[in-house]
Amino acid sequence: MTLTERSSLPAHLDSMVWPRTARWSEGGDLRVGGVGLAALAAEHGTPVFVVDETDVRARCRAYAAAFGPDAVAYTAKALLSIDIARWIAAEGLGLYAGSAGEVRVAALAGFDMRRVVLYGSAKTPEDLEAAYAAGVGTVVVESLGEVTRLAATAPAGQRVLLRVLAGPEPAGGHDSRFGVRVAGGEAAAAVARIAAQPGLRLAGFDCSLGHQLNRFSLYEREIGRLSEFAAAMRRAHGVELEQLNLGGGHSVAYRPAELDLALDAFAARMRAVLRLEADRHGMPAPRLTVSPGRAIVARAGVTVYRVVAVTRTQRGDRLVAVDGGMSDCPATALCGSRHSAVLLGRDAHAASGPAAVVGRHNDADDMVVPDAELPTDVHPGDLLAVAGTGAYHHARATNFHLVARPALLAAAGGRARVLVRRESLDDMLARDLGR
Repeated sequence: MTLTERSSLPAHLDSMVWPRTARWSEGGDLRVGGVGLAALAAEHGTPVFVVDETDVRARCRAYAAAFGPDAVAYTAKALLSIDIARWIAAEGLGLYAGSAGEVRVAALAGFDMRRVVLYGSAKTPEDLEAAYAAGVGTVVVESLGEVTRLAATAPAGQRVLLRVLAGPEPAGGHDSRFGVRVAGGEAAAAVARIAAQPGLRLAGFDCSLGHQLNRFSLYEREIGRLSEFAAAMRRAHGVELEQLNLGGGHSVAYRPAELDLALDAFAARMRAVLRLEADRHGMPAPRLTVSPGRAIVARAGVTVYRVVAVTRTQRGDRLVAVDGGMSDCPATALCGSRHSAVLLGRDAHAASGPAAVVGRHNDADDMVVPDAELPTDVHPGDLLAVAGTGAYHHARATNFHLVARPALLAAAGGRARVLVRRESLDDMLARDLGR
């Protein structure tokens, strides 16, 4: 094979990074859900978010199979629309909602609101009122003061989970997590306060250990600490916990060399550890639940950009500037996500080389893919697809520089449909009352 022949081959699509249905087609087009992304870019403009419905549903089913029925709730902040909420509900998952808006979307999607959990470190009166009106099944208590608020406002018999911080503070002593700490007695005081409120029913504990985690030992230690605390609360207050939610934070591979969470092994191990801990403390094992967000939708998402300019730095590094950036790809700047990018829409006729894909916002943090491998003949007008943008991209998109937010499309079975339409300049300026 000659160098020219090798360079004309499309980039490899790693199945751990790209959507499950992602395939190359003739002419260098990339298809997701059986739909060509070049055609979607032509019809809907760029940037454009595309989510693989088949991928989302498959990951929902994988979680439900690993943990069992009614044991998985999707954390909506990663990505939410009315249709996506319908997919989640149809696949048997519950929903963790963090605002009145997310509660409203769940209701509009026809979600069984008894399977919706309201959480958040600073729930507003509007959040709580929306949850009560919709009949949200569970509220997560994340501070001592919140017990008093809920006791005064919640419907009689409101089911609650208590967010417990059972482990040590992170290295350095700075801990900004919300929840009640076992150390110092705050968590014990919260349990006592809830138990004293006849209108509240403490159903279990909730925790959050971090992000992009794949070490089982972190979760195992948390189960041990929470089980010990649960046994103490059982002796002190007669509290029988029916649920322990381990949260999410499960790792997602953004690059081929990165590790994914071994889901089935993780679920089996966590159930076994929980049973052992419950037996050790002489109490019934609570039901183990999880609430993943990123792990459900991140790899289902692809963002398509159009190249606007190509230049080089003083050192000779190649910069490929696209028509989006930190306004639609905030996860790179805010979370350190490192994505993969490929050329699409034409066959490559040059060897690949390093390039930084940068945004349009003239900011040092405006980096889409800092170390991409792209054909050396990439030029203005070309299309690029960036993988792993399902989580925290559409959800965190902003109007920085008064740039309109892209459309969100779903692709499945050879068809695409608009989930959330592209924002217009008129949409943005309608809120400016100076006109």
